[in-house]
Amino acid sequence: MKDRGLLFYRLASLAMAACFGCVGLAFFAAPQPILAWFNRLSLPLGLPPAPGRAGSFFPILALSYMYLVTFLAGLMFKRPANPLFPMLLAQGKFASSILSLVFFFGRSPYLICLANAVIDGGIGALVLGLFFLQKRCAASWPARP
Repeated sequence: MKDRGLLFYRLASLAMAACFGCVGLAFFAAPQPILAWFNRLSLPLGLPPAPGRAGSFFPILALSYMYLVTFLAGLMFKRPANPLFPMLLAQGKFASSILSLVFFFGRSPYLICLANAVIDGGIGALVLGLFFLQKRCAASWPARP
């Protein structure tokens, strides 16, 4: 019988890689409509709309970050016994979450910042849980599939 922990770890890693890739492509292909959608949701919540034009450098950073987290989640799927990949991914997601909170409370109370803080914080917690699962069970997991 297959190890359920390994199966869960690999499925979660594959799902994250697919989601991160899709979100990255959406941010790249249609950044303005995504921001406009968040701005429409902001008004009923009493939050100011985020600036409509982020400039040409922001999409480069956003896409490169989404590429990196997609790559790390893919490596988690491909090499489940390596503890470095989930730890790096968790750190990236927690850093994104914390910085979003700092910007939301300290500088720009935009809904998109708060949403990113909650989503990336949740993903960071999930990945940290996967790291602890990996740490507990990895002795029986293949180093390379």
